[in-house]
Amino acid sequence: MARRYPVADGWARRASWQPWEQIGAASRAPDKKRPVEREHFNSVVVGSGFGGSVSAYRLAEAGRSVCLLERGKPFPPGSFPRSPHGLSKNFWDPSEGLHGMFNVWSFRGIDALVSSGLGGGSLIYANVMIRKDERWFVQDGGAPGGEHWPVTRADLDAHYDRVERMLDVQKYPLHREPYSETRKTLALKEAAERRGYHWFLPNLAVTFANDGEEPAPGEPIKEEHPNLHGRTRYTCRLVGECDVGCNYGSKNTLDYTYLSHAQRLGADVRTRCEVRAFRPREGGGFEIDYVHHDERAEGHKTETRRLPVQTVTADHLIVSAGTLGSTYLLLANRRAFGGLPDALGTRFCGNGDLLTFAVNCRDRREGRDDPDAIEPGFGPVITSAVRFGDELDGDGTRGRGFYVEDAGYPDFVNWILQMADEPRAFWAYRKVAGRLVRKWLQRKPDPDLSAEVAAFFGDTALAMGLLPLLGMGRDVPDGKMGLVDGLLDVDWSKTRGSSAYFDRVRSAMRSLADELGGEFRDNPLWWFSKVITVHALGGCPMGRGPQDGVVDEWGRVFGVPGLHVADGSVMPGPVGPNPSLTIAAVADRFSDAIIEGRPGP
Repeated sequence: MARRYPVADGWARRASWQPWEQIGAASRAPDKKRPVEREHFNSVVVGSGFGGSVSAYRLAEAGRSVCLLERGKPFPPGSFPRSPHGLSKNFWDPSEGLHGMFNVWSFRGIDALVSSGLGGGSLIYANVMIRKDERWFVQDGGAPGGEHWPVTRADLDAHYDRVERMLDVQKYPLHREPYSETRKTLALKEAAERRGYHWFLPNLAVTFANDGEEPAPGEPIKEEHPNLHGRTRYTCRLVGECDVGCNYGSKNTLDYTYLSHAQRLGADVRTRCEVRAFRPREGGGFEIDYVHHDERAEGHKTETRRLPVQTVTADHLIVSAGTLGSTYLLLANRRAFGGLPDALGTRFCGNGDLLTFAVNCRDRREGRDDPDAIEPGFGPVITSAVRFGDELDGDGTRGRGFYVEDAGYPDFVNWILQMADEPRAFWAYRKVAGRLVRKWLQRKPDPDLSAEVAAFFGDTALAMGLLPLLGMGRDVPDGKMGLVDGLLDVDWSKTRGSSAYFDRVRSAMRSLADELGGEFRDNPLWWFSKVITVHALGGCPMGRGPQDGVVDEWGRVFGVPGLHVADGSVMPGPVGPNPSLTIAAVADRFSDAIIEGRPGP
């Protein structure tokens, strides 16, 4: 078994929280001390990521009473830390006093990074909005991993349209200054085209310009209604900080879009509220138990298992706590429902995520051979993508398809890289140092030392010539999730079913690194037979019935009327490109079933 524990609180640590059946009979039996009347809503949504935010908005828009429970806190503009001290506190583990945004899970074959905060994964994602390829909606139960999508591209296109409008997607304006000077974008374009690869600018959920205006960095964004933070946002300032939280509000994250609209329409959006358990309610519907993480406890160790439990009730319960969170909650509470479909915990994958690097890139245009100023800190994190075909495309391609995208990072990372490279630079310019020492000893006047001091930076080749390459695509969804001693367990290995896929991705990345004049480098985790994913999928897959799925094509749990799942866990296989848009489109479609009162499975 590829088992180990998530480095997190809430859904993981036994000391902080135990599954429903371990909380004790008091949580199930009548308690005279607890009030009989509880807050009741038509719908309770657990989680505020791309599934939960869309669900809350659509149901509020339809006039339903909605309560959204998000375990994390709000992050208004300017609240994302940048200092080492601030970043060290920006992780999620309330038992240790950490109420931050990054939640790291670690298993034997794979690590996963997810987000805790109002807006879920949109707070730390790189904004890419690409639709799932039409031919990649596999409908073959005999395919590797048993992948079978009960929905098609045609089923989702109208929902893709709706989500793209809501998130106000825009392409990176490469044809305009100063955007036309984005070297990492141009370098990947040139490298891909020299190899004959298909390079393109994807839609991004980032505001570069107000409607009808030319793109310009740092302009106030005009909003029809105030956002829920009540703060002014600004167009993208090209600082490469998307993945550590945008302090300017340039990203069209879910708190500025779906959640702001949901709250304006009457949804009760509650933060720092972590769901512990849920169960069927006598007479229909559900009881949902949660605890509140008091902001005064931030920075202080807390016995989170002793926090008072609060309960609300609902006719519909939409579980949208993310692939790891939703699957864990259903596994932990399955006995309350007399059992859930056997497919619970199956079809896990990392959406083929792979991170590699092109190091010390060289500019070889027009016969030159100079260090290439890739400058990955300029621009949003991702600006462009290269698509590699799939055997399902029917064009003779062999293998499983994928995308490779450029990647940026904040400029403070460049300073770290420069410091790491400084000993080499100092040695290279030791003669300059010797000359300076001789001048000082001889007391010869030379007041202008600018050139000499500048020389100690060296050629800055490591900092300016590094381009991370992000790959994602159709790995094999053969992973399984379960509980071991009350802790989440993921049994997945890149070498089991996806070796050929990863070999193909690495080969393509190596070819791009070569065209960039750089040296190809693997992520160090690769050599420990491990990958890290920011796109964990599966665990509660859609299926044709309870024999191969947990939910139907409308997100309804088989055998439990009123219980829904809407997030990345319902994917029966990899999306291929960045999955956020598809998760949101699927959640939008699922909401139709609730609003229209479609008969359940």
